[in-house]
Amino acid sequence: MSNPSSKFLRVKCSCGEEQVVFGKTASRVKCGSCKKLIAKPSGGKTVVLAKVEEVL
Repeated sequence: MSNPSSKFLRVKCSCGEEQVVFGKTASRVKCGSCKKLIAKPSGGKTVVLAKVEEVL
């Protein structure tokens, strides 16, 4: 049995807020506190615009 290729990422916005996002998101993800764009889809994998703290 193979491992899944998709992951969850813990990202940290420039305002300090941490959030967990899916590694293959289909929609834009904004920070929960400052509403800045932190991740966007790009056909397959997510383009992360914030600092990746951990791969879960």
